[in-house]
Amino acid sequence: MRIFVTGATGFIGSAVVGELLNAGHEVVGLARSDESANSLLKVGAAVHRGSLDDLDSLKSGAEASDGVIHTAFNHDFSNMANAGLTDRRAVQAFGEALAGSGRPLVVTSVIAHLAPGRIGTEDDAPDSNTAGKHRIASEEEALSLANQGVRASVLRLPPSVHGDGDRGGFVPALIQVARRTSVSAYVGTGENRWSAVHRLDAARLFRMAIETAPAGSKLHAIGEEGVSIREIADVIGRRLHFPIASKSIEEAPGHFGWLTHFVSQNVQASSKMTQDLLGWKPEHADLLSDLDGDHYFKV
Repeated sequence: MRIFVTGATGFIGSAVVGELLNAGHEVVGLARSDESANSLLKVGAAVHRGSLDDLDSLKSGAEASDGVIHTAFNHDFSNMANAGLTDRRAVQAFGEALAGSGRPLVVTSVIAHLAPGRIGTEDDAPDSNTAGKHRIASEEEALSLANQGVRASVLRLPPSVHGDGDRGGFVPALIQVARRTSVSAYVGTGENRWSAVHRLDAARLFRMAIETAPAGSKLHAIGEEGVSIREIADVIGRRLHFPIASKSIEEAPGHFGWLTHFVSQNVQASSKMTQDLLGWKPEHADLLSDLDGDHYFKV
């Protein structure tokens, strides 16, 4: 298959590109810059110049493909409403290009807004009334395309997608806070949990989804249902030789800054239905083992 990939040079997207190429697919990656274009050419992918704001470019890339994997997202926490709108418009553009063709579209979403207080499943729908509603704005749009002759599916990612090269995720952000404050901290008891997956396991699920996922599928790339923030803080503190401490809800904003909301969340989910549907199973290191590797602590 000739597969058009957005976010193709990002932490997750680059793993997806590698997985697709290794499986014998032809990959065309969206590139905004010469640097991104050169990165794609080096690994054996073709280049399609454009951006998420260039809807004509997105349409032409999709029209010339056998399917689309959409991993790009503008993580601008200062203007998530605009980021969500841009993402939704991108999915609409893909839908217009693929409508009636039966070709596949895999759109990335997140676990975070599914099931507060319990383990979320693929059958759960995100709560559109949450503060993070903009991040999941495109999920409903993507699933609606299943009724328009597109083999559309949604692939939800957990708060921690980990692995070598993780620089912009929440775990590196926790490490940065620890280095800045000389304390590895958590909020309250630290028993709130994040689900997690290794980037290479997630990449394999993206490949399986573009190949065989039925229209309307909601897929979970979950390797672990929940890892406690206290356990994560313990590893960070031990590796950096910093004390490990609890911060109260009142103290947390002064310590964690913008990360406070995320480090206070309890975001757990399962992938049983996904595993049963596609035969996908996580094979790579779990979060704590991966975090204990040197690559997270390189200066």
